[in-house]
Amino acid sequence: MAALGELGVPDGGGSSDSEEEAGPCAAAAAAAAQKREERLRKFRELHMKRNEARKLNHQEVVEEDKRLKLPANWEAKKARLEWELKVQEKKKECAARGEDYERVKLLEISAEDAERWERKKKRKNPDLGFSDYAAAQLRQYQRLTRQIKPDLEQYEKLKEQYGEALYPTSDSLLHGSHVPAKEGIDRMVADLEKQIEKRERYSRRRPYNDDADIDYINERNAKFNKKAERFYGKYTAEIKQNLERGTAV
Repeated sequence: MAALGELGVPDGGGSSDSEEEAGPCAAAAAAAAQKREERLRKFRELHMKRNEARKLNHQEVVEEDKRLKLPANWEAKKARLEWELKVQEKKKECAARGEDYERVKLLEISAEDAERWERKKKRKNPDLGFSDYAAAQLRQYQRLTRQIKPDLEQYEKLKEQYGEALYPTSDSLLHGSHVPAKEGIDRMVADLEKQIEKRERYSRRRPYNDDADIDYINERNAKFNKKAERFYGKYTAEIKQNLERGTAV
């Protein structure tokens, strides 16, 4: 074999060594290429996720800007309108089937919901007693407005009778032109009598002080003076003392 090498005949052992050296290099190159492709794939996925997140963030910013431009109670109004639309659709369905909507609605209410609404209704207008005159006047106004039941038939009759004159303007003369109906007068009288009866039932007798100064002319004026003293007595105490001493300027 050595002689063949000296004579220039190639030896087969050298080619096998080069192939063995080239094998690991090719495997390493393939592994490197595979890692590179894997990294490029992950990079593309991250790039797509970033674009998707950017798009979603932009949509959220636009939606938030729309919400900020809406009124403060828009969500409640929207829910209320959706509920009213559902009620109208339900009424139309009941009318098409010839059923009473109120009866159908009551049949769909559970006993627990009915009890909860009944408790809520009882707590809706608790009688907290007298706090001030503004609150008492508001309660009286709300009570009277709840009792109003418009008579649409009478309204149509008046509309036919007076025409455009039923809707007054700045040039309309209303004094003495309206004559209330007897039913309206009776209703007002009954309401006033009910108010008087209620005041008499709930008015409690205060203890009478014989030594107190008499600064009233009747029972009603005495009550008014007590209320005025309770609210403004600390501000008018000095003026009252000066008037009693006769030193007021």
